Amino acid sequence: MTGKTDINNSSLRALRSNLKAPYKTLRDCFPECSGQAVPRNDGKNKNKQMSNINTNQIDFTKTDGLVPVVVQDNQTLEVLMLGYMNAEAFEKTQQEGKVTFFSRSKNRLWTKGEESGNFLFVQSIAIDCDNDTILIKANPVGPTCHTGSRSCFKTEYNQNFIFELENIINDRYENPVEGSYINKMRNKGLNKIAQKVGEEGVETVIAALAETREDLINEASDLVFHLMFLLKEKGLSLKDIAENLEKRHK
Repeated sequence: MTGKTDINNSSLRALRSNLKAPYKTLRDCFPECSGQAVPRNDGKNKNKQMSNINTNQIDFTKTDGLVPVVVQDNQTLEVLMLGYMNAEAFEKTQQEGKVTFFSRSKNRLWTKGEESGNFLFVQSIAIDCDNDTILIKANPVGPTCHTGSRSCFKTEYNQNFIFELENIINDRYENPVEGSYINKMRNKGLNKIAQKVGEEGVETVIAALAETREDLINEASDLVFHLMFLLKEKGLSLKDIAENLEKRHK
């Protein structure tokens, strides 16, 4: 039985070797992005989902005219920072579409990014059940933290990087890069993109049956990437899949 398994595993590895594309990881698909900030919204469409919440709906009386404001990345849902607003800061945020706080240390209104250029462009605003806390989803331009980190909270890793990956793919469509992997594949057409999903699916199965944990992680990553690529080519997104899965779960 062991000998038979070894033969099968050897055959599976040979099949995977024949299928395997020249690159090893997703970094080969996006070499210019390795270790760099992901391309983000530049603010041109910053107010697409601006809320109709008005100042009177927020209870500024509980804490001397200030309410806490949690800012989330609109695409990855990562918490970026916590600040405070008074009524004037909230109104300015709504009017300009850029997150503006009341700085307790400066004792004045402070628009995030007014010096660094790393603005937070508002996409939606919500208030909690007690009307004394604000949640803002924003598109960040550059790092949010003054230390250069994407978030003011030191998390071990970006749990929702997959949404950032979707953003990279979207950016390649909106701003094609000559010679990039996505550009080359798009030039080959839908059939080639769909074929790659099939190939990566087979390689993932082979890695699961005959290779190491690291191999399986790499192959599964390639499969997810190419599936996201195919979804984009067909005008779909992870949101469409998530909504469908949620419906099927009920």
